[in-house]
Amino acid sequence: MAKVTVRYWAAAKAAAGVAEEPYDADTLADALSAVRAKHPGELTRVLQRCSFLIDGDPVGTRGHETVRLTEGGTVEVLPPFAGG
Repeated sequence: MAKVTVRYWAAAKAAAGVAEEPYDADTLADALSAVRAKHPGELTRVLQRCSFLIDGDPVGTRGHETVRLTEGGTVEVLPPFAGG
């Protein structure tokens, strides 16, 4: 399993109560499953509306189980932002 950093922004950061935390995961789906297990309340609801960047690249519509994570990589959790 890859050791990755999950970084939370805006509403996700507020719901998690931290700006970032480490996880061991092979895919984005694995990482998000671990996040939901650790934060079963509001963050789980926020994640349903989020988009994700993996090492700076947007995940887009790819299935989370197909998005491989790399050792030392970063998962950015981006809730919808108001304004522009």
